[in-house]
Amino acid sequence: MVMSAVDILIVGRYGSQELAYLGLGTLPAQMLVTAGIGLLLGTLILTSHSVGAEKPEECGPIWRRSLPYAFLLGMGAALLSLGGESFFRLTGQDADVAKGGAGVFFVLAAGIPAAMLYTTSAFFLEGLRRPVPGMIAMIAANLLNVPLNLILVWGAWGIPALGAEGSAWATTGVRWMLALSMMAYVWYLPDRDRYGIRRTVTRWWSGAAHQRRLGYAAGISLALESSAFSILGLFAGMVGPLDLGAYTILLNLVALSFMTAVGLATATGVRVGVAYGRRDRREIMVAGWTGLGVTTVILAVFAVLFALLPGTIGGLFTADPEMLALTVPLVAFSALILIVDGGQVVMASALRGQSDAWIPTVLHFFSYYGIMIPLGAALALWAGRGVTGLLEGILIASVFSVSVLSIRFHLLSRA
Repeated sequence: MVMSAVDILIVGRYGSQELAYLGLGTLPAQMLVTAGIGLLLGTLILTSHSVGAEKPEECGPIWRRSLPYAFLLGMGAALLSLGGESFFRLTGQDADVAKGGAGVFFVLAAGIPAAMLYTTSAFFLEGLRRPVPGMIAMIAANLLNVPLNLILVWGAWGIPALGAEGSAWATTGVRWMLALSMMAYVWYLPDRDRYGIRRTVTRWWSGAAHQRRLGYAAGISLALESSAFSILGLFAGMVGPLDLGAYTILLNLVALSFMTAVGLATATGVRVGVAYGRRDRREIMVAGWTGLGVTTVILAVFAVLFALLPGTIGGLFTADPEMLALTVPLVAFSALILIVDGGQVVMASALRGQSDAWIPTVLHFFSYYGIMIPLGAALALWAGRGVTGLLEGILIASVFSVSVLSIRFHLLSRA
C-alpha cells in the first residue's frame, strides 16, 4: 500500500486527469488481487496448524501445492482485464476516463500472477512464524518503486512520459521482482529438508482440496469487501472526475493504514491457528483480543494524525486547488473510519484461525452489500452528499461489521 500511495502521489502531481485514470484502473485490479489473497489464505492456516501440531514435514508440500494454484488464479484475473473499457463504459464512466482507466487496468493485470506467487510464498513463511523476509523484500520493492515511477510517469533518459500507465508498469515490474525473489528464498531455506520443501508433490490439485476450501470463504469475503469499495469508486466517478480523484486519494490513505491492520490480522490468525492446533482455548482468546487491542491502539495514532493534519496530508497528493479543497475535509472525516475498519479484519482473521470460514463471509456480505453499498449510493447520489456520503456509508458498515464479528469470536472461543 505504500507503493500504491507513491503511485498516487506522483501521478496526482503529474495531472488530475491521469489520477482519475489511475484510480479507475486500480479499482478492479486491486479487487482481483485482494480476492486472490483471500483464496490463498489456506496456505497460511494449514502451515500454522502443522507448526502447532509439531508436524514440520507437512509444511513444504503445502507451499508446493499452492504455487500452481496461485499462478492459475493470477492468470484468470489477468484475462478479465481484456474487457476493461467496455466494463467501465457500462458503469456510466466518462468515455475518456474509461479508456484511460482500461489501459491502466491492462498493465496492472500483467502483474497479478506475480502478486499471487509472492503472496502464497509470504503466507507460507508467516505460517512458519518467519515474517521478516517478506518485510525485507517489500522494503526493497518500495525503494525500487519510487525511481521507476518518476522515470516512467514523467519520462527521463529518452523514455517518454507515460503518466498513469507508466506508474502501472512500475508496479507490475516490482511485483515480478517480489515473486521471483520470495520463491527463491523459500526454495533455498537452510532448513528446507526439515520442512520437506523440495519433496516431490503428486496430485497437487486434489491433494490441496482442503487447503483451497479454507481459502474459498476468505477469498469471497475479501472479494466482497474489496468489490464493495470498488463499486463506491464507480459511484464517485458518476459524480465527476474530481470526485473520483478525491475518492482515490482517500481510499488509499485509509487502505495504507488498513494494511497495518492486515499485518496484525495475519499475526492474530497465526497465533490463534497455533493455539487451535494445540486445542488451547485460553490462548485462543488471549491471541484474538490482544490482536484487536494492539490494532486499535496503533490505528488510533493514525486517526489522530488524519484529524489534526488533513491539509498537510491532502497537499502531499495534489497541487490542484479544486481537488485539494474537496480532499482536505474528507481526510479529517476518514479518521473515524480507521479504527473500526481495521478492527473488523482482525476479528475475521481470528475466526478463520479457528477454521470458522463461512460465518465471517456471510457477515461481511451483509455489512458491505446489505448496508454500505445501498447506504453509500443513497447518500452520495440521491442525497447529493458526494464523496462524503460514500465515507459515511463506509463508517456505518464498518461499525456493524466489527461488532458482529467480535460477538461471534467471543461465543466461538468459549465453546
